[in-house]
Amino acid sequence: MKIVVIGGSGRVGANVVRRLAAHGHEPVPASPATGVDTITGDGLADVMAGADVVVDVSNAPVWDDDAVREFFTTSTRNQLAAERDAGVGHHLAVTIVGADRVPDSGYLSAKVAQEAEMEAGSIPYTILRATQFFEFLPQIVEAGAEDESVRLSTGLMQFVAADDVAATVAELATGAPVGGRVELGGPEAMGIDAWARRLFAATGDERTVVGDPHARYFGTELHGGELTPGDSARIGTIDFETWFSTHRQEAVR
Repeated sequence: MKIVVIGGSGRVGANVVRRLAAHGHEPVPASPATGVDTITGDGLADVMAGADVVVDVSNAPVWDDDAVREFFTTSTRNQLAAERDAGVGHHLAVTIVGADRVPDSGYLSAKVAQEAEMEAGSIPYTILRATQFFEFLPQIVEAGAEDESVRLSTGLMQFVAADDVAATVAELATGAPVGGRVELGGPEAMGIDAWARRLFAATGDERTVVGDPHARYFGTELHGGELTPGDSARIGTIDFETWFSTHRQEAVR
């Protein structure tokens, strides 16, 4: 199968490309670096020619609420239009578990808008909603830094390894379109503050972690398990200790 991977040079995308190639498929990484721009449409028609599946694991290059929404909706519309013209039979995109449960977050609302574009389109689709990646744990923790402490939400987070996400994407991309959502989470749910304590214990960081129910997680206040998956979710196999053993360098402050 020819499978176009939008964002194929990124953390998850490159992993997906490797996995698909190892299973005998023809993955084609597509990004501005390869001459494909999903916002302007440049290169889309050419890369879609003969494709069976399109996987979108791209991320917005901007963080402003309106700009993020514009990126995901425009990119998705342009992809779906090119797929329709090329006769592509399956569009798969990675979004975020619980995105529709935290409307105060501009980024998460933009991911909901991305899903809506897929649902309104004519291309058979699969939406993979994943929880936040272990790889972003250090960045999330640093967002709460205050001098010699970090103040973080006590809201639950069920971190998953990017490797588990890529494996799930590769599996779903080579199967029939789901026509709905699949959820993927990590093996364990804890408060964000508790995750910070575990990270600090592993890295030797001596800062104090303050758990604050009112601390905001990228613009929104979490009240419980909004960002954790449901009972029918797939669960990744890589736990924190396993992930940390191979990502120690990037996890150290």
